[in-house]
Amino acid sequence: MKHFLIAACVASLALCGAAFAEEEFFKNTLTQEEIDDGFVLAFDGEKLEGWRGDTKGYVPENGLLACKPGGNVYLPKDYANFIFRFEFKLTEGANNGVGIRCEPGRDAAYYGMEIQILDDYADQYKNLREYQYHGSIYGVIPAKRGVLKQPGEWNYEEIYAKDGLIRVTLNGEVITEANIWEVEKTMDGNNHPGLKNKTGAIGFLGHGDVLHFRNIRVKELD
Repeated sequence: MKHFLIAACVASLALCGAAFAEEEFFKNTLTQEEIDDGFVLAFDGEKLEGWRGDTKGYVPENGLLACKPGGNVYLPKDYANFIFRFEFKLTEGANNGVGIRCEPGRDAAYYGMEIQILDDYADQYKNLREYQYHGSIYGVIPAKRGVLKQPGEWNYEEIYAKDGLIRVTLNGEVITEANIWEVEKTMDGNNHPGLKNKTGAIGFLGHGDVLHFRNIRVKELD
């Protein structure tokens, strides 16, 4: 019995240690190469100072930016040409997006561009249009599929925007690349009046689901 109690205590302490490790504060950082290249952290893990939009639906949580869920939230300033990097972790069935060159307060998919963030593996999304899956420019350009990691795993994404060129790289692989300024007809057949905006906001676009972001950084190319 004595040995059993000792083993039980040790197991309990191990579980407590594991739980504590999960709650440790994540430190958002730039690599030295990013610092030298002009990247800046858009989120320090503690506050959303200067951010616009639904700053109550997106909250700092142990160094992560948690969509609780929230609506739309935008970086403090607008951008024309840029590189936007971030990591994200989906929950099952999660749906979100990245608005670029968009107009705050309006639907970014039409008044700007929405780069899809979506759990492609969820059963409820199996019959979507090809331009609705993760990494697609919604309604306009479809993304390559099969690169996204499963819910609960961290993904790394980069969005490159230089004049008309929009490129989305997911986990080191280019999944979307197009010259938006050459698009004459959208895939969804709808009018996208902000598709060829030359500048606008960058933001996360909530659709009622929980997910997390970290290491959010941006570099202006102008």
